[in-house]
Parts: sequence; structure tokens; C-alpha cells
Amino acid sequence: MNTEAWCPTCRDMLECEILADSRDLLVRCGQCGTVFHTPRQEEPEPIMVKTIVSEEGASRVCGIELFPDELCELGDHHVAECGDDYIGVEITGIEAGPRRLKKALAKDISALWTRKIEEVVVRFSVHEGWKTIPLEASVAGDTFYEVGAVYTVGKWKFRVAQIKLRDGGVLRKEGYRTVASRIRRVYGYPL
Repeated sequence: MNTEAWCPTCRDMLECEILADSRDLLVRCGQCGTVFHTPRQEEPEPIMVKTIVSEEGASRVCGIELFPDELCELGDHHVAECGDDYIGVEITGIEAGPRRLKKALAKDISALWTRKIEEVVVRFSVHEGWKTIPLEASVAGDTFYEVGAVYTVGKWKFRVAQIKLRDGGVLRKEGYRTVASRIRRVYGYPL
């Protein structure tokens, strides 16, 4: 087993082989072969960060286990612990005291706002003349939808004309595709 340690001979942080493990480590430098004692590097204990998980109209308080110096950013994907459930989520907001930030260290975060991305509801608008038929389907977050492809939801079969994304973008070109967790709405025409 190896670790990084400060070699007194090479005067640098180098990869060293662990020879003995007790209160401190007895290691051999991988560069020069010097054997020396080095203090054991303690792993920081993970902390549980309060996490609000949104699931289509309902929210619940859960937690995400992070190391104190771990950086969190908007859009990051994590697994939230909600009692006995583990849910894949995407960070949509970071609260550090009274402020909302785009990124922060875990130790500074008072709450993470997230949305469930394992299973999402995709909303469709199928345009039939002057009438628009609203549809929705619950699908896995990694399901692909493609502009120009044909899909069936309920009794409606339609061709996708464009896909509006959660970040505000729109996919209009035939063949462009994205995963369901990034979609705000799919627009189409019945066949």
C-alpha cells in the first residue's frame, strides 16, 4: 500500500511504500529508498448537509454526505439519503446562511436545494390545428428524446418538433437529442 509523504532526503512530497502502520507510518521513499517515520494523515469525517429534494410538486428534507472541504456547484449530481431511500438529485440552489451562491464548500452550506433526476415527469404539448393537447409521462431521467423522432404517450402518437430545455435553450434541428432530466417541455404534432 502507498501514500504520499514528505521525504527528508529528496525534500519533496513523493509516493512512498507503507512498511508498518501504527500510531505513525513507517514508509520507504519510492524515489531514493530512504526509510523514515511520518505522521498518519487523518481523513476528515464526512458531514451530513441538509438537502431539500423536490419531486414534482412535493418536497422533503433529506441529507447528502460530503467532506467539509468538498466544493458543491449548481448542476452537480449527488445521491441524497432520505431515510431508507437513496435518490439521485441535481443541485439547483445553494444556501449559505442568508445568501444564495453558485458554489460553496460543504462546511459553509446551510442547505442544498435539489430536484430528483432518477425519475422525472416530461411534459408534452401536442399541437393539432388550433388545439394544444397537454400530456405528461413519468420516465427515467436518462431517457433520450430526439427532435424528429416519433413517440406515443397515452393514445397520442406524435413527431417531436422541438424540445425546450430547463436552462432556457431550445433544440429545433432534426436529430438533436437530450435526456429527460434536462427537458422543460417537448412540442410535437400528431401523426
